[in-house]
Order: sequence, then C-alpha cells, then structure tokens
Amino acid sequence: MMGPLGSSALLVALALTVFGLCVSVLGARQHRPQLIRAGYAATYTNFGLLLIANLAMVVALVTHDFSISYVAQVGSRSVPLFYTIISLWGALEGSILFWGLVLTGYAAAVVWANRHRPGTLVPYAAATLFGIAAFFLILLVGPANPFHTLSPIPPDGPGPNPLLQNHPLMAVHPPFLYLGYVGMSVPFAFAIGALLSGEHDDEWIRTTRRWTLAAWGFLSFAIVAGMWWSYEVLGWGGYWAWDPVENASFMPWLTATAFIHSVMVEERRGMLRVWNVSLVVATFLLTVLGTFLTRSGILSSVHAFTEGVVGYYFLAFIAVVLVLSLVLVAGRSAELRSRGRLDSALSRESVFLLNNLVLTAFMFTVLLGTIFPLVAEAVRGARVSVGAPFFNQMTLPLATLLLLLVGIGPSLPWRSATPEQAWRQLRLPTIVGIATAIVSVALGVREPMAVIAFSFAAFSLLANLQQFARATASRMRLHQEAAPVAFARVVGGNRRRYGGYTAHIGLITVAVAIAASSTFRYEREATVRRGEGVSLRGFTVVLDRLWGRDEPRRFVIGADLSVQESGRTVGHMTPRLNFYRQSEQPVATPAVRSRPAGDLYVNLMAFERDGSQATLRVLVEPLVGWIWVGGAVVALGALIAIWPGARAPLRAPRPVVPAAEPLREPLDEDADEGIPAEPAAEGAR
Repeated sequence: MMGPLGSSALLVALALTVFGLCVSVLGARQHRPQLIRAGYAATYTNFGLLLIANLAMVVALVTHDFSISYVAQVGSRSVPLFYTIISLWGALEGSILFWGLVLTGYAAAVVWANRHRPGTLVPYAAATLFGIAAFFLILLVGPANPFHTLSPIPPDGPGPNPLLQNHPLMAVHPPFLYLGYVGMSVPFAFAIGALLSGEHDDEWIRTTRRWTLAAWGFLSFAIVAGMWWSYEVLGWGGYWAWDPVENASFMPWLTATAFIHSVMVEERRGMLRVWNVSLVVATFLLTVLGTFLTRSGILSSVHAFTEGVVGYYFLAFIAVVLVLSLVLVAGRSAELRSRGRLDSALSRESVFLLNNLVLTAFMFTVLLGTIFPLVAEAVRGARVSVGAPFFNQMTLPLATLLLLLVGIGPSLPWRSATPEQAWRQLRLPTIVGIATAIVSVALGVREPMAVIAFSFAAFSLLANLQQFARATASRMRLHQEAAPVAFARVVGGNRRRYGGYTAHIGLITVAVAIAASSTFRYEREATVRRGEGVSLRGFTVVLDRLWGRDEPRRFVIGADLSVQESGRTVGHMTPRLNFYRQSEQPVATPAVRSRPAGDLYVNLMAFERDGSQATLRVLVEPLVGWIWVGGAVVALGALIAIWPGARAPLRAPRPVVPAAEPLREPLDEDADEGIPAEPAAEGAR
C-alpha cells in the first residue's frame, strides 16, 4: 500500500514541478498574474506531495514493510522505534527523499511569504526552485527510487548502519544539515531571479536576508552537532578529522559566512554586487558538491553512502548550474557594477573585504585538499592521501587571522576612521590580548599557534563585548534605564547587529575550546585487572568489573569503572563495545565525564573473555564541552538576528558623510548601524 502511494506522489510531484517551472517563467515573461499564481499554487501542492511520500516511507519503516526496497535495506524488526523512524535519512534513497521534502518546504514557505510582492523577481526565483526540485525528483523516480518493490519479500532486514543507530544525535545532525544545505537554495534562487528579471537593486538581498541567516544558523549548528556525534560515537577521542564529507559541509559554511558579511557592504555602500552573486552561486554549488561527495560513494568515509549512477547525475547537474550561472553573471556584469568605492583601509567595509578574502582562501584550501586525491586517482590511477597535517598547516594561519578580524570589524566605523579613533576603540582589547599571550607563555603554553589563538580570542571577545557594554551604558545614561532593561532594548532594537556579535562570541568560544583541547590533551592506554586503575592528570580510573548483555539488535560488553580524584571516588563511568549482527567490527561507545574545565574520556579497547582484565584508553581534554556551548551560542546569534521586530519609527535621514571626512563618533550604536530596522511586514519573510 505504501509503495504505490509514495511512488505515485513522486511522479505527480515531478509532473507538477515541470508545470510550475513553465508557468512561472511564462507568467513572468508575459506579465500574466494568473500563470504566476498557478506556479505559486504548484509549490504548495508539491510540498504536500513530498510530505505524503515521506510519511508513506515512515509508515513502511515502522510497519516493517519489507516489500519496499528501502525498508529491506535499512529496516529491521529488532531496531527500536526511534532509530527505525530516523532511518528515513540513513541511506541514499531515503536521504534524497527527505532532501526533497525540505526543498519543497522551503519553496512553499518562501513563495507564501512573498506572494504579494510585485514584479517578476519572485516568479523567476520560484522557477529556479522548481528547476532544483526537478533534478531531485528525477533522481527519486529514477535511480534513487526508494519505493521499488521486491519479490520475494525478505522476512527481515539488516537495520541501519550500526554507526547510525548508536547515538541519538543521529536524529539531530542530518536534519539540521539538510535545513542548512537546502536553505542555501533560497538566496541562490533569488540571485538567479534577480539576474533573469533585471531587478538588480538590493531587493533580492533584503528579501532573502532572514532565509540566508536561518540556513547559515542551521548549517552552523549541524556542523557542531556532527563534531559532537563524532566525539561521542566513533571512540577516537576527537571531533574533527578533516574527513572529506566533514569538509563538504564546512566549505559552503565558509562562503555563506563571507556572503553574510559582504551583503552588508552592498546594502550600505553599494559595493561588491558581482562578488555577492558569485558567493551565492558558489555556496549553492558547494552544497550540491557536498551532496555528491556524500552520495556518490567515491569517498571512504563513515558518512558516504552507496556507489551507483547517482554520482553522474550530480556531476551533470553541477556542470549545468555552473555554466548557466556564469553566463547570467557575465551577461549582467555591466548592470551589476558597484556604485560605491572603498574610501579608507581603516573602515568596516575594508575589514569585511579582507574577511571575505581570507574566508575564500580558506574554502579553496579545503577544496583543494578534499578533491585532489579524487582527481589524482582519476587522472593517474594512483591513490593519494591528504590528511590532517596538510589541513592544519595550511588553515591554522587563516583561522587565527579570522579570529583577529572578528574583533577588528565591529570596532571600526563605515567609510573611514582616523588612526586615533581606531586606536581609541582597539586600545583595551589590544592590551588584554597582549596580556593573554604573556600569561599563556607563563603558564607553560609553548605552541606558538595556541598562544596566538588565545591572544586573538581575548582581543576579539573583549572587542565584541565592548559593543554591548557601550550601547547599554549609553542607553542607561540617556534614558535612565536599569542595566538589564537597557541591554534588552539595545539588542531588541537592533537584532541583526547584536545577533551578529552574539554569533561572534560563540565562534570565539569554539576557537578557544578547540585550541585548548588540542594543545593540552593528554592520553594513556593500559591493560588493567579488576581493582587496578589507570592514572592520568590527577584522575585514576579503576576497573570494577566487566559484564555482557544480549540486546535485540546487538550484544554489548561493558566495563564498570570508578573515577577517583585525590584518593576519593568522584564518579562512575561505563564505556561499552557494541557487537551488531551486520558488522564485523564492534562499535565503541566511549564514556565521557564532562565538566566545565574539561572532559575525562574513556574507551574500552579490548577485554578478556573471563572478565579478569581490560584495556582502557583514557584521555583528558580541557574545555571540549565549550565547543558545543559555543555552537549553541552561534545558533542563538542567528536566531536573534532573524527574529522579527516591531515596526520601527520613521527617522530623519542621516546626512551623507563625505568620503574624505572621517566619522567623528564611529561607534554610536544607534547612528552607525549599516542597515535600518526592518518594517514588520518584512519580518515575515
């Protein structure tokens, strides 16, 4: 029952997508509102059809309908209900099905929010989203059809990949990753819509501002959640290995971050218009490239799915999008010429431009290290490995420079500042940064990049906190408000600005935690008998007993451990080895004892069958938990920035500052905002 229902929904959705694409383009070209409305209606219907298809697959998984090929591939009667449901995105066909749901959901929401907007920008953007959806629906009705039927029907299935049913974070990381990946289709669609419609002003940026920030926030959270999943599941004690598929999610984040900063320069100064369109196109193509790397099977990764012809479809789609985008951008390059110019090196737009260059260089470095082995193997037939040493050596200088720019950018005004004004804003952060470097060296930090990272982090953290403090103090002085009220009004009155500063603080937190956990990590592996312990950095982990338990889908071996500190027991830990029926190798579940100062991480490496002894790997990693906290703060910053505000009162226009005249007060928080508060109607976008 579910198989025919899902297949029919996908076929109708594909036909409706082609219809919507045609009527949207015709309606825009011929200015026929009825055709445009028909295209809009097709987006809503498409979302409903993909929702039906996804629900049909979930029902098939839950009811163990092994007549459906995808259920026979990832389903099992022994798998708990929770992991059965999230198996929807546990393999190739199901992940593309879920991708289609997210894409049509975005399309329906964007069209609904902008359905009354005049002009042809939205119809062309809808047509672009239809074109993207058509590609994925072709996959779903063709080589990646999850509703193929089997005969004879198997009595049971193998269940999902053991790594994907070993931790509940599997329910968090992929959906947020898809929300981030697919969300980047929205600014891409509106950028293409602007090129096709000839509406080359900043309207497409204002229309997609919140959609872009939301997608960026989802992608940021997904990357950190993926790091957490790797840390908690894979058992190697780390959270980022420069895995090619990890890189695939990181590259569009870099270009999207550059775009978010760059659009402020365009909105404020009319600069970087071609650059912004190029960044949007690059971000979208990188999300498709990441999908190709994940689903083509050409990579050896815990994230990679099965091999097949799907990879060729993705390559063809990437090539078509790239060529069409280049043609459109080249054809409109004269009309996209920037209206403004760079006035001074001591200005916010100059820092944003440098920030963009560093982010782009970072992206190209990661891209080179990711695809070079694939190109080398395709051309020369030789396997070449590009590992963590290459990435660390090439990207750490760029990452530390970005950490510095995160503090300089908010401290400078638009257009121009004198050296005296810049020094007045950066003096205290500079002193604190230098003091942090001295203290780090005095405390025994000998790794130069770690000292620089701690110093730049202190500089940037204080520089961003100064923005909150100065604006709050100014409001307290002018309006006689209490500090909490003034702070809330400052943030609420300019959410985009202070949401950005909040995200900066989150990124600084992540950077400090990564630097500390990498520099001060300690590790020891030892074989101990019952009652014996492994000592490391003031902790002693004592083996109390080994035990085994048979569960429906796996056999579990666990070790009960006591954690002692200063001679007294302060806690207990239970690392495990999980033996799944469809896996030849056990899947480790490390035990993690998290505290604000750091984590005690214990992995069960081996054991004697009689339970007399076990081999334990013990790690002490400072500040690791702050990576997850920082990721949450980044997501909070994105949420603050996109949260709709009340209608702003009309203000008299500010006088234009001549290019040669520096701003007398570069950090007046109410006057120096690059973008005025948005009206309530735009908040719904």
